[in-house]
Amino acid sequence: MPPVELPSPESITELLRGVVDPELGSDIVELGMAKGVRIDPDGVVHVTVALTTSGCPLRAQIQRDVRARIGSLPGVTRVRMDWSELTQEEKATAMERARRNIAEREDATNVPARAKVVMVASGKGGVGKSSVTVNLAAALAHRGHTVGVLDADIWGFSVPRMLGLDGRLEADGERKRIRPQERRIGDGMLQVVSMGFLVEDEEAALMWRGLILNRAVQHFLEDVDWGDLDYLLIDMPPGTGDVQMGLARMLPRAEMVVVTTPAEAAQKVAVRVVDMGRKNFLRIVGVVENMSVYVDEDGREHPIFGSGGGQALADAVGVPLLGSIPIEPAVSEGGDAGNPVALGDGPAADAFRELARVLVEDAVPPTDLTGCSARMLAAVDAALAAADAAG
Repeated sequence: MPPVELPSPESITELLRGVVDPELGSDIVELGMAKGVRIDPDGVVHVTVALTTSGCPLRAQIQRDVRARIGSLPGVTRVRMDWSELTQEEKATAMERARRNIAEREDATNVPARAKVVMVASGKGGVGKSSVTVNLAAALAHRGHTVGVLDADIWGFSVPRMLGLDGRLEADGERKRIRPQERRIGDGMLQVVSMGFLVEDEEAALMWRGLILNRAVQHFLEDVDWGDLDYLLIDMPPGTGDVQMGLARMLPRAEMVVVTTPAEAAQKVAVRVVDMGRKNFLRIVGVVENMSVYVDEDGREHPIFGSGGGQALADAVGVPLLGSIPIEPAVSEGGDAGNPVALGDGPAADAFRELARVLVEDAVPPTDLTGCSARMLAAVDAALAAADAAG
């Protein structure tokens, strides 16, 4: 087997543009915080990051994001972080860039900077990607989070029915923003947007292509009043077409979860989705194996669709297997009735709740807003306001 080619410093720097200061909404490369990249012949990658202050409480999150994005690249054996502190002049420049980006944010998406954006993708249809999206969203909301759900599967929208939501999307009269449909779950909340809220008949075919598709998704990102989200889950169309590439371009800080089944055919095509994500510098969080086994009344497992596809995909692309969801009639019954199985009992419900736990505690933890950057930006704004008032 030929040796794996190491990534270039330039490609790693581009990947670091996906590491975003959650309070300032700008990436560490644009803010001047990414100071250097060095790659050893043995695959160890050294990344130097300069913080606004040496004790910045966002340090742990930045470190986790950098290691997660770079550590899964082919040929990378380890990621080492070196830390420094921005000079006063560099801090002023970073704050100015952040202020400029805030002023220009109306031209960007309306997704809050602190929200963790997770694309739920698959290489082909029929693997239960929408079911995973809906049940994961419900499980996250049940843990007390505010979760946005964007049904970007424009042709095959099914999220409204699976969540028991209907009606139309309406605009806020004052702000002229689209209000998502809401469903409260425990202490959490779901904010849902789908093409299903815009069509008269769920069974009508949408004959849309190319630019029209991308424009529809762009409206959902720019014109929806998402509010203060912890997570935004995007139910992606299957494959690697126009919508997928458009979303990757509009949401460069997004992360991707890939859904497959145990079947080898599903695993092979899912590799292409991982390749598309990495070519767009998205972090691949991990793999979810859906329809893993059927568990009968006696507790015996039956691998109806084969076995090992999820782990094989995870091993092939160098990411963890986040969870395996068993086959259970309650999953489809809950989707048809608008009651996600994740809110009930049984093997599938337990698996979805465990998947939510893994995401929150290990893979994609929610953003802690007690960081230092926002306070620094607020101090700069206050000083400028005081200067304007005095002069």
